[in-house]
Amino acid sequence: MANIKSQIKRNITNEKRRMANASFKSSLKTAIKSVEVAVLNKNKEVAVAALNIAYMKLDKSVSKGVHHKNYASRQKARLTKQVNAL
Repeated sequence: MANIKSQIKRNITNEKRRMANASFKSSLKTAIKSVEVAVLNKNKEVAVAALNIAYMKLDKSVSKGVHHKNYASRQKARLTKQVNAL
């Protein structure tokens, strides 16, 4: 544990951000998985709705700095390709 007061505060802040980022990443993975499940079940309406939610979460993750823009772009392209194949 740090002895310097500012570093103690920094550690607390870092832990809060780590937990928030982990929570956001988990919700993003769930959104992506819901698109993939809808595609597997061949349910186009549900897949399109889930794709919109996944798009929003991917864009938000880039703006928050959680993920790189290329990661989001790659995921969007991959999911869109799956949905369009239905």
